[in-house]
Amino acid sequence: MRVSVVLGTRPEIIKMTSIIKTLRSKKIQFEIVHTGQHYDKNLSDIFFKELNLQEPDYFLGVGSGTQAEQTATALVKLEKTFIKTNPDIVLVEGDTNTVLAGALAATKLGINVGHVEAGLRSYDIRMPEEYNRRLTDHISALLFAPTVFNAKTLKGENVWGKIFVTGNTVIDACLEYMPIAKKKSKILSKIRFNEFALATAHRAENVDNQKVLTNFVRIFTECTLPVVYPIHPRTIKRLKEFGLYRKLANNKNVQLLDPVGYFDFLLLMKYCSFILTDSGGIQEEASAPNIRKKVFILRRSTERPEAIKAGCAEVVGTKYVKAMKSIKRFIKNPVIPKSKSPFGDGKSGKRIVEIIEKSCYKPKTVFSI
Repeated sequence: MRVSVVLGTRPEIIKMTSIIKTLRSKKIQFEIVHTGQHYDKNLSDIFFKELNLQEPDYFLGVGSGTQAEQTATALVKLEKTFIKTNPDIVLVEGDTNTVLAGALAATKLGINVGHVEAGLRSYDIRMPEEYNRRLTDHISALLFAPTVFNAKTLKGENVWGKIFVTGNTVIDACLEYMPIAKKKSKILSKIRFNEFALATAHRAENVDNQKVLTNFVRIFTECTLPVVYPIHPRTIKRLKEFGLYRKLANNKNVQLLDPVGYFDFLLLMKYCSFILTDSGGIQEEASAPNIRKKVFILRRSTERPEAIKAGCAEVVGTKYVKAMKSIKRFIKNPVIPKSKSPFGDGKSGKRIVEIIEKSCYKPKTVFSI
């Protein structure tokens, strides 16, 4: 059996780590193919070093571009790579342009696709990721759904592939790397606040919208607690374009940071009071038993309703008044339910590899039609 693990962004690196390490421990042949969708060194290279992963066997240098340009470039380069490596299965994770390109390239070559984190839906048609995840689910042979809810979604859409409930591999990473992060990370010594909220914002539908980004700046600068904000290069670019950067950077209530490594971010999540974000993965990480932080989702919707049901997260939209009302209410009564994380127990990577082992020793194409 031979496995191609396709990566493109730092969340994919984190979420594939337990799978890669399980493949290595079982001595299964595999290669890491990095498209380079996240092309900034701070957004990629540091994660391989911290997570003790070998460097990618193939780096495709896709880089930036429009949605079509990025997807098309990745598709062409991934096809050439798969022809060379001839894997039995291609693993993709999540909902990025890399994921869709990897799934399409493999399928058109007759190679089975395994989709890690299958079945998530936001039903927000403004999000390119929504199309990526839906299309990938419908051409994947093996669908690794994090939760029962995700599996029901897939069954309701009549996908052709086989569905498995595995948990989310991001919980594997949180549990494994937090002790290491506490030993190695020095990030807390750089934070000038004793108590703080952690913020992230990078989604195109938010940061490319001047009105929404203006609301975010107001939320961060007027938040009841000081805000620590590791800022994405894309967001900096838009802030400067809209004339908002100085207002944010010079505000005493906000501390901007360059993109941080995984260990630093784990500690920031661990020791913040709550999280403000438009990220999807952070909603999962914050529910890990060794983090357990309230997340205010700066979006109109979420593809992780399990986090809301568990009391770990709340969708507050992108408008100042609604978001601040929810934040102030939580600060007055900072209660987080003690329920288990809805996203797994830290053994998802092992489950996924065991399923792949059983499936890939059979003839190709495991669709159940």
